Amino acid sequence: MPTVFAAGQTIECDRGANLRRVLLRQGIALYNGKASLINCRGIGSCGTCAVAVEGEVSDANWRDRTRRSLPPHQGQRSLRLACQTQVLGDVRVTKFDSFWGQGTTPVWTPDCQP
Repeated sequence: MPTVFAAGQTIECDRGANLRRVLLRQGIALYNGKASLINCRGIGSCGTCAVAVEGEVSDANWRDRTRRSLPPHQGQRSLRLACQTQVLGDVRVTKFDSFWGQGTTPVWTPDCQP
């Protein structure tokens, strides 16, 4: 059973679980500011659930790659859309600041909650 480390929490989930759903079920603040109200609810079109992920996850699909290639995201940055990411093994997740999570200052890290 994979383990997700995010916002100071340790969460076990099924292999193949959707990262967005795993985080939200635990009450982890995945969205910054008004993005908690204005987001695409997991269809991969808004880009506000972008996080840095270390560990074994699914390859980025076309929705993830396409949305992160558009401003304000920068395609060369190693972020992922949580809504388009499946957990395949143990992962460590970090959320950054700014509306789309594209900032450089961590909001929360695997070991530290907000």
